[in-house]
Amino acid sequence: MLDLIKNRHKVLGINARNLRFTHPANTKTASKLALNKLMTKGKLEEESLPVAKLFGAIRNRKELLNFPWHNLPDSFVLKPNFGFGGEGILLVYGKKKNDNWITTQNQELTVHDIMSHASNILDGNYSMHNVADVAVFEERLKVSPFFKHLAYKGIPDIRVIVYNQVPLMAMLRLPTKASGGKANVHQGGLGLGIDLATGITTHAVSGNKLITHHPETGQALSGIKIPNWSEILRVSVYGANALKLGYAGVDIAIDKEKGPVILEVNSHPGLAIQIANLTGLRERLERVKDLKITSSEKGIKMARSLFGGEVEQEIEEKSGRHIIGLVESVIIKGKQSREKTISAKIDTGADFTAIDIGLAKELGFEEAITLFENENIPQDLSKKDALELKNGLSAKLSSANTDIRDLAIVKSSHGRTLRIKIPITIMLDNETLSTQASVTDRSQMKYPLIVGKKNLKKFLVDPTKK
Repeated sequence: MLDLIKNRHKVLGINARNLRFTHPANTKTASKLALNKLMTKGKLEEESLPVAKLFGAIRNRKELLNFPWHNLPDSFVLKPNFGFGGEGILLVYGKKKNDNWITTQNQELTVHDIMSHASNILDGNYSMHNVADVAVFEERLKVSPFFKHLAYKGIPDIRVIVYNQVPLMAMLRLPTKASGGKANVHQGGLGLGIDLATGITTHAVSGNKLITHHPETGQALSGIKIPNWSEILRVSVYGANALKLGYAGVDIAIDKEKGPVILEVNSHPGLAIQIANLTGLRERLERVKDLKITSSEKGIKMARSLFGGEVEQEIEEKSGRHIIGLVESVIIKGKQSREKTISAKIDTGADFTAIDIGLAKELGFEEAITLFENENIPQDLSKKDALELKNGLSAKLSSANTDIRDLAIVKSSHGRTLRIKIPITIMLDNETLSTQASVTDRSQMKYPLIVGKKNLKKFLVDPTKK
């Protein structure tokens, strides 16, 4: 929280949000469409985006009296079409033998009770300006098994702020006992900041208080890897685009069977997401405000590049090790100040580092390679013969050429053979590695250098890192 206070100039307030970003980015038509949940659902379906199934809607008193109540399924959600702030949403998750429904708060409801709630919705009790509303019945999504131990009865959702086709910030909202099973941070739910690059939770907030563990279960709240993260980012950007909103908060739930599903698209999303992420929206908005984003995919890629990496940085700080991918750009140095910048394969399955013979020659080791090749080492040696030959040749070759530091016994499809080891220096992620690399023919391989695990003690390898 202290970091957020120190960087308060980066925090976005309501006036700045409205005047500088939402009003210029969102037309009145688009904002009006986003307020209407039924029309929003229809627009998203037109774009083949995932939404909860609609069971029915009640628009007036006549429809209220004639509605087929007993045709409602055992589980459903009743919500106001123009509701805001999570008010007026009724979550029903089961039905008893007496045909009464059970809410997530273990309250038993009769048909009359549900009619009464629908009537309150029609009267506008939960709408933004207390105007007549529409009661909407839709599918209650099934919580993903991943969230079972994190959520109390309701289904968690992810709020993603999208601006100019770029996801700027995200928050996981967890329903709690205190919130009555609703994923609403203003009603007692929890908000967890999410690293955009990885989909891993970072910080957590309950109300305006930072927390590290779930107050009801004791579960640690940082380091949770959100499933389907790439799809969540894709759906959020496409959802904003479907409603032609330049600035939007897209709410997404992960259904047990359907995966990511859009719950709602908000043209004026709240600002509590900044607390959960311990950073401000203003700076991020300014960074992408004038960029020309030509596609949703480019917007997502930019978001991960600009606004991700917090989890990676924390891991590096705690472990003292750098996080690298399976392919990294390295500077490799040889003799007489010769050096090359290449792409190297990071291979934790290989014991030692290996370099292509052609690259080794470019780095000044041609004489050593020629000396070794003149020995005409067989490619099909037995284990015993390879060991004897190594013991006999190592001292001889090393004394003839000091660039030959050792001989390595390697397996091939034909048997065993020998390779020379030469001294090279590798610059990998600002770390200097002095090593002995075995020389082999990698001319048919994509990468001329393999960095083996003996040289990876200062690193953590993330296969997903690009």
